[in-house]
Amino acid sequence: MDVIASVLVGLVAALHVYVLVLEMFLWQRGPGRSLSGFDAETARVTAPLAANQGLYNGFLAAGLVWGLLADDPLRFPIRVFFLVCVVVAGVYGGLTANRRILAAQALPGALALAAVVVAG
Repeated sequence: MDVIASVLVGLVAALHVYVLVLEMFLWQRGPGRSLSGFDAETARVTAPLAANQGLYNGFLAAGLVWGLLADDPLRFPIRVFFLVCVVVAGVYGGLTANRRILAAQALPGALALAAVVVAG
């Protein structure tokens, strides 16, 4: 079960790196504009906000990678802490910004968290 948990944690980390790239570097280009649905002017004006969000996604990814690389006894609490952060951020974003965030961020984080807890 630990292998499944590790794979899921890695996938959630990769997702957050992807979002970092979209929000920090591609916000005003095609991929970022598709994600946000903003026109060019709105994307330009909101780019600093998106970059800030992207940075936070990078911190989540870094913490999850740390959890993948850490040895016992730190591996479990690091993974749990950062996955709880992912789920909380996903639920908050889903309730306040866009419901798609629930499926795109909170759900994968929750599945990975469940796998980590079961793997113990």
